[in-house]
Amino acid sequence: MKKTDDITRWLPTTRKEMELRGWEQADVILFSADAYVDHPSFGVAVIGRLLEAEGLRVAIVPQPDWHGDLRDFRRLGRPRLWFGIAPGCMDSMVNKYTAARRLRSEDAYSPDGRHDMRPEYPTIVYSQILRKLYPDVPIILGGIEASLRRLTHYDYWQDKFLPSILLPSGADLIVYGMGEQPTLEIAHRLMQMIDDYDPSLSYDEEGASCIGREAFAKALLGEKQIPQTVTVTSCPLSLGPSHRLYSHEECLADPKKQAENFRHIEEESNKLHAQTLIQQVGEQYVVVTPPYPPMTTEELDHSFDLPYTRMPHPKYAGKRIPAYEMIRHSVCLHRGCFGGCAFCTISAHQGKFIASRSKESILREVKSVTEMPDFRGYISDLGGPSANMYQMGGKDKNLCAQCKRPSCIHPRICPNLNGDHRPLLDIYRAVDKVPGVKKSFIGSGVRYDLLLHDYKDEALNRAAREYTQELITHHVSGRLKVAPEHTEPHVLQLMRKPPFEQFHRFKAIFDRICQRADLRQQIIPYFISSHPGCREQDMARLAERVRPLGFHLEQVQDFTPTPMTVSTETWATGYHPYTLERVFSAKSPDEKKRQKQYFFK
Repeated sequence: MKKTDDITRWLPTTRKEMELRGWEQADVILFSADAYVDHPSFGVAVIGRLLEAEGLRVAIVPQPDWHGDLRDFRRLGRPRLWFGIAPGCMDSMVNKYTAARRLRSEDAYSPDGRHDMRPEYPTIVYSQILRKLYPDVPIILGGIEASLRRLTHYDYWQDKFLPSILLPSGADLIVYGMGEQPTLEIAHRLMQMIDDYDPSLSYDEEGASCIGREAFAKALLGEKQIPQTVTVTSCPLSLGPSHRLYSHEECLADPKKQAENFRHIEEESNKLHAQTLIQQVGEQYVVVTPPYPPMTTEELDHSFDLPYTRMPHPKYAGKRIPAYEMIRHSVCLHRGCFGGCAFCTISAHQGKFIASRSKESILREVKSVTEMPDFRGYISDLGGPSANMYQMGGKDKNLCAQCKRPSCIHPRICPNLNGDHRPLLDIYRAVDKVPGVKKSFIGSGVRYDLLLHDYKDEALNRAAREYTQELITHHVSGRLKVAPEHTEPHVLQLMRKPPFEQFHRFKAIFDRICQRADLRQQIIPYFISSHPGCREQDMARLAERVRPLGFHLEQVQDFTPTPMTVSTETWATGYHPYTLERVFSAKSPDEKKRQKQYFFK
């Protein structure tokens, strides 16, 4: 443990650390299933720092022991406003298990990769414990696990359709997606209620106050519900434009209705002016309010400019947190992805509209990275969900406001898309001029279809060629990751990926540039087996087409159905959500194993 004046640089995790700050009670207590790393890539740190900047007293309980006497859930007492559940940067089941349902070799978000630091479904486990211990304290769910389980969803590990996670958890509210905007609104409403004094504040036997669930509901629920939240009610109110989904019970009886539901869920998640979604479960109704508009540059800058230490809490001294090792010297440039890949959860969580940081904010973070004691001059990644979408979006925002396509680039690149790579080139070159930076790499996946597209504006074509040259000659750490995912047209169509011929074209460009620059670099393609629509003969054809290219396939995976993706709904229901046509999927362990084996023949 570092000395006392150092420990206060992190948000408090113990009663002693609260006392060092002079606190008797926290306003918000966040329970995290990940180790506490005070870095903008870790959601619990972002929300904690954001609320701290609003003047709230925020504490974090990382990876509490959910066995025995539950002392970790009691040690900080009850908060004045709410408990928040942050189940982790990855879905807990994806984190713990492979597509074959085998335990992974390590938990990347736990100290020393330990397996025993988080339960399955921590959202449910933590919430149920807190509800039992503190029945009158509001509980808010956030993060990937709750966000992607906000409505009826297929759970691969239990092999069945489950209702909104809000119901079994016993929590009061879900904040879905990237949570800064709704969290701030929640905090402002509750602080206003306390300032005005509401008699529904409750007290425990030691005199600690809490706003209480009754006051919480009064402030946040009803006719003025907060966007980008999920609640359960016995009677859905008139909340503006809304769409009534098939009930949970109807989906259980007819999987085709679940598939049909999902089309509406995905479309409303990716619209600028979305409708409220309502789904009946038994005698109750799950109400999903529309998402907030994309964050402005100023809002995103504020989130990234908060006073993170960028380091794990000192309690982990001498221990390795694998996920942190990967991102400690990386910098995120933007959020959102308009690729709309059928198997990816990014658009369901972050949305398809790009929110970009300012150049000044990015350079401030780069400078802070250079000041880290272990920095050796190399930025590991200047990226985002996709590497090359910074500042891209619709040229005519009115057209975007009418659009409900989940992808801006599939089945073809939208003519309204501004695919200008010049702002990104400017960032790369500015970062490389920062004192202390020897080189910056691009570790995020590159969308080569954006680089190969023939834009009507020749200036954009020149910028794409210039970006490709800059990327390959200055920002590849020996290997460049791209994701063709498959070779066969009908499978790629279901994946929402471009034709494999585009990968051939890009590889030829990559090889030519490397040869001219005398660079010994590799292009590393990602592929997926057992995706819906893929049969064993399709994998045989993939192997035939890839083998002559000389790849030793390392970045391969068997399709894992994760909640709230088109691919998962297709796999689980047997119907494509947009066509409602039957689609074959390899489901048995033996079928999946046979498909994956083609990667290694």
